[in-house]
Amino acid sequence: MNRIISIVLCVCLAALPLAACGKAGNTGGDRDDGRLKVVATIFPPYDFARAIAGGEADITMLLPPGSETHSFEPTPQDIIMIQNCDVFIYVGGESDTWVKDVLESMDTSKMKLITLMDCVEAVEEETAPGMQDTGEPGNSEAEEPEYDEHVWTSPRNAGLIVQKISGVLCEADAGNAGTYAANTAAYLAQLDILDAEFQAAADGGVRKTIVFGDRFPFRYLADAYGLTYFAAFPGCATETEASAATVKFLIDKINEEKIPVVFYLELSNRKMADTIGEATGAKPLLLHSCHNISKADFEAGATYISLMTANLETLKEALN
Repeated sequence: MNRIISIVLCVCLAALPLAACGKAGNTGGDRDDGRLKVVATIFPPYDFARAIAGGEADITMLLPPGSETHSFEPTPQDIIMIQNCDVFIYVGGESDTWVKDVLESMDTSKMKLITLMDCVEAVEEETAPGMQDTGEPGNSEAEEPEYDEHVWTSPRNAGLIVQKISGVLCEADAGNAGTYAANTAAYLAQLDILDAEFQAAADGGVRKTIVFGDRFPFRYLADAYGLTYFAAFPGCATETEASAATVKFLIDKINEEKIPVVFYLELSNRKMADTIGEATGAKPLLLHSCHNISKADFEAGATYISLMTANLETLKEALN
């Protein structure tokens, strides 16, 4: 974190003559052009904010599409973006602990802050049966509990987050509040439909169990729709190579319950899912966590709604 603090100090000295350059979905600039500036660390709040704003605000996503979320560190350009924004949205979990140091090193009196984990009822990340214990923070009973930060994976939680972002945008930019409110109502209606369809898929399935040959960042989705899960690692694990015992457990679970699908995540090497699939006949399928998306998906205009709709279809296949 000393490196980040040093960057912040350098940026603070250089910020006045500089304007933030464009990043994903942003036109750049500073506060003086009159448009609301919103910066989000990752894809879900970025996508929620742009759906709410409908073109009436400049929305920036710091995490480049296709990059690893859990090892992200801000660049000087990122810090200028944050310093010049009106609204800053971040997760508040282990993957962006750098945020605290950045915010403490700058004047945030004119900035509105939104923490995703404060928008919903967060749950502790758990180690499910058969899941490999990574020994990382949050896995020891003697340490502080680590809360699962992937709060957006449930459409119900997404709705709560959208309402919070909308309220802050309306307060920060009263002139466009009517547009923001109308866009929010339309978006919440889409989330309600998605929620009902996920519930119907879970209720109508012949099984309630899903298996991941990967990390598991879907605790909120599983809890919302009454699903049981088995996976190689917790959602925020940095490891990607499972032990032979973990792989065998997942293979045995699929064979035992005749589960037709083994899931992997976006930006994964999917080797473990392919290995499990070859051993069991289960079909490896992608389930988007939306924590980040590929560059190709981003450029093709993927949204939270489109990715979760794709998830709905693959989930139906897994439960039937």
